[in-house]
Amino acid sequence: MTSTDPPAVTPPPGLLAPAVAPAGISVELPGPPQPPGILAACDGSDGSLWALDRAMTEAELFGLPLYVLAVVNPSPGGYPPGMAELVQESVERLTSSMADGLHRAVSAVERARGHAFDGRMSLHVVLGRVVEVLLAASAGQHTLVVGTRGNGGFSRLLLGSVSTAAVHHAACPVLVVPAPPARG
Repeated sequence: MTSTDPPAVTPPPGLLAPAVAPAGISVELPGPPQPPGILAACDGSDGSLWALDRAMTEAELFGLPLYVLAVVNPSPGGYPPGMAELVQESVERLTSSMADGLHRAVSAVERARGHAFDGRMSLHVVLGRVVEVLLAASAGQHTLVVGTRGNGGFSRLLLGSVSTAAVHHAACPVLVVPAPPARG
């Protein structure tokens, strides 16, 4: 039986929080004091969906909770003074859209697997810099699961910048999931 907690939205220092969180969204990062579990990074890319599939398998195998994390960085360069209030509505729409995308990603992976995830799962949408949020969320977790590449460019790279940073700096073991072999 799948138990999906509402996606969470958490602003790190320096970024604005949605004034009104999208429906069903709370405000906590996956990590202590929750029980350690499998943390899956999901940005909606094919690589992150393959990683989410593997994370579901790992969580079921070890009987651990699954924390699915999407990170939204609405302003990579930061906001000039006074600008944060002006873009608040856009940030709320972006966060809501990412929460919806996270729900769709979980549903798509469950359909591809042929069955619903059998365990405790919570979805989290967090505002911030992807690598910083992911590394902070890895503290106290059993395993962090990432794809080899996400929505960034440079497909010629063996590992993307997020997976490379995770391998080198995460506070828990990291499982990097490659693309499945091509069929044909």
